[in-house]
Amino acid sequence: MFLSMYLITMLGNLLFILAMSSDPHLHTPMYFFLSNLSLADIAFTSTTVPKMLMNICTQHTVISYVDCLIQMSFFIFWACMDNLLLTAMAYDRFVAICVPLHYPVIMNAHLCGLLLFASFFISLLDSQLHYVMFSQFTFCREVEIPHFFCDPSQLLHLACSDPAIKNVLMYLIGAIFGGVPVSLIFFSYVRIVSSILRVPSSGGKYKAFSTCGSHLSVVCLFYGTGLGVYLSSAFSSSLREGAVASVMYSLVIPMLNPFIYSLRNRDIKRALKRLLSHPA
Repeated sequence: MFLSMYLITMLGNLLFILAMSSDPHLHTPMYFFLSNLSLADIAFTSTTVPKMLMNICTQHTVISYVDCLIQMSFFIFWACMDNLLLTAMAYDRFVAICVPLHYPVIMNAHLCGLLLFASFFISLLDSQLHYVMFSQFTFCREVEIPHFFCDPSQLLHLACSDPAIKNVLMYLIGAIFGGVPVSLIFFSYVRIVSSILRVPSSGGKYKAFSTCGSHLSVVCLFYGTGLGVYLSSAFSSSLREGAVASVMYSLVIPMLNPFIYSLRNRDIKRALKRLLSHPA
């Protein structure tokens, strides 16, 4: 089952990237961020699933301390990258709906590149902070992680360091790198909804809502499952709780993203049809 989901994730996102790159009509800021989100989803899933599949096949479920920290760092990097790309896309929708006449001027190639670079740099900083923080924690010689990868929330429970200090550090970093993007997305959608409600015609309202419906769906799925895992780890003593939610945001959501974005998007459907029907 996991192998099928992983292959669907890889194929779906790769087709999505190829469709957007091959169609000149889709060379816009929104599709630029979408293609980078698909690339981040491929890397995000590939951080955990291949190792899990290998463990299932070989029945060898041991991972070294260093490898665990490296896997966690890559996981944090790509999760944060997804997080920040969703924030950039929310800003893109905010500009497109709230100030449409200035959209081409504001969302130029320079700003799009700058937002992508900032997302990369902040994600790298976040992953390195987690790496340094967890490398300072004390662990037993052999510990069992009741999970399919080195999830930071699970590793936090296994550390022998002062629980008050480790919880404060973990949730301080989470509040900065997770809370700020969520706040920016929330602010963008408050302004978007406010602008849409001022549109006089129901057709105009529907058209405006339809341009950000897919993004809002992905945001709710991604943050809903992600926050559920990390909040449950703070208030629950069960190490196995949150595994289902972790599967959701690390495998299911990256698999569903291309389908969510292409379901009601005629431009992407047209580009995919043209790509698949193109003679070899």
